Amino acid sequence: MQVYILTLRIDQEAQAFFDQQRKTYFPIERNLLNAHLTLFHHLINYKDLEKVLSSIMVEPFWLIVSALKQLGRGVAYKIDSEELNDIRLKLAKCFWDNLTAQDKQGYRPHITIQNKVEPEVSKILYATLQSDFTPFAIQGLGLDLWEYLGGPWKHVSYFPFQAANRL
Repeated sequence: MQVYILTLRIDQEAQAFFDQQRKTYFPIERNLLNAHLTLFHHLINYKDLEKVLSSIMVEPFWLIVSALKQLGRGVAYKIDSEELNDIRLKLAKCFWDNLTAQDKQGYRPHITIQNKVEPEVSKILYATLQSDFTPFAIQGLGLDLWEYLGGPWKHVSYFPFQAANRL
């Protein structure tokens, strides 16, 4: 059975920033992916996924990178966006019967830049980044569907946000 992951595509400048943070702070031997903002960790039934994801009709929108988040053994950037939460809620309702426990629990959007390090290492990075952190905006451009390959991911499809055509 194929397992898919769904992420939010963000603007190139923000992606480059988070990729650089992840490259700098994530343990190199565990850093198999670019930075990402995950909506769902385990989706199945690609045919239905494509139909539902193609039906999302919203314009690109702004998200606020509002805070740093201590993960215990890592650090992430907390993301705030009503639009993102609304999209995820709509999709969760569509896929509810097939969601894992992880994907059914409360959604707390974030972009992880460090993980699987000793707690003291993450505390130091958190304090360092926190010392001059200022909230900033990034743009959500669409949804990316990935196939999970037991570690790395393979990109499957991109579903850009666009407003519904109106006559």
